[in-house]
Amino acid sequence: MINTIFESLMLLCFGAAWPFSIYKSWTSKQNDGKSVVFLFIVLLGYSSGIMFKITGKLDFVIILYILNTIMVFTDVCIYYRNKNLQSLSQK
Repeated sequence: MINTIFESLMLLCFGAAWPFSIYKSWTSKQNDGKSVVFLFIVLLGYSSGIMFKITGKLDFVIILYILNTIMVFTDVCIYYRNKNLQSLSQK
């Protein structure tokens, strides 16, 4: 049980940063300082956490993994939107 509490706290802390990143990316329409490779690595990590929960000890923490995955995926989509906007503005 204590492991689940610590895992939940870790995911809540990591997850708290994503809305700020998404907001900044959306409003600035810039990718400055953002690495899409980093985002894909984080997606891989969260996806691995989901797979572990599905194949191992399934508990409520999977919801936090899924929410974080959705937020990172959203950030990836905004990254590509911004990249497209930047390339259009250069033409």
